[in-house]
Amino acid sequence: MFLAKGKGEHSIDFTSYPINDNSVFFMRPGQVHQLTLKQGSKGYLMQFNREFYTPKKEPVNFVLRKVSNKNYCPLSADRFKKLLSQLFFIFEEYTQKQDNYKEVIKASLEILFIELVRQSKNPKEITNEGIKYSQEQLEELLELLQKHIVTQKQVTQYADMMHLTSFQLNKITKETIGKTCSQLINEQIVLEAKRNLLATTNQINQIGFDLGFEDPSYFIRFFKKQTGQTPEGFRHNYK
Repeated sequence: MFLAKGKGEHSIDFTSYPINDNSVFFMRPGQVHQLTLKQGSKGYLMQFNREFYTPKKEPVNFVLRKVSNKNYCPLSADRFKKLLSQLFFIFEEYTQKQDNYKEVIKASLEILFIELVRQSKNPKEITNEGIKYSQEQLEELLELLQKHIVTQKQVTQYADMMHLTSFQLNKITKETIGKTCSQLINEQIVLEAKRNLLATTNQINQIGFDLGFEDPSYFIRFFKKQTGQTPEGFRHNYK
């Protein structure tokens, strides 16, 4: 969602973000969100699935991973204006549907995401090859967590998938975001649990089982240890 003009609030996966002019929001499949948008807001809302756009080349795929892992991206007016021309072009292709318009849109998406990654960088950020490598590895880990958290909950399992040792993987997560890999795993489990608690009417036992917990009581204890409340309490209090 690209908002040239807007006011309100957008909650994505239980984190609230302010809506202001020149704001960009990304939502991935499975995320829960609540949008409060005041009348008069203007911009573009674009939705696509993996069947439509999944870059096969790793450099381009990394750009998509990098930009979509950031739910909220506020930009300056000048920087946002540069994106608007690309968005208008995509909108025209989609509405006019000329020959090969889908391929044109896919190519335009690639340009749009590269530009967004460029513009959302912190100008004071120190960049070197070591930091770049760690950031790329972190992005890969976050994607793996989303895909495999139900069946894989051990640091060693993710280290093996990434051809790293557990020590190397923990070093990467600590130097990029200051957390251990175990913390990220637990956070992903809790996030998936919260999504299921609010997006479904399933019983607590069933949600725990769906997340790979064979013992419902252990799931409840785990959730309470991580959040300070029981799954049932979270479901009740959030409504």
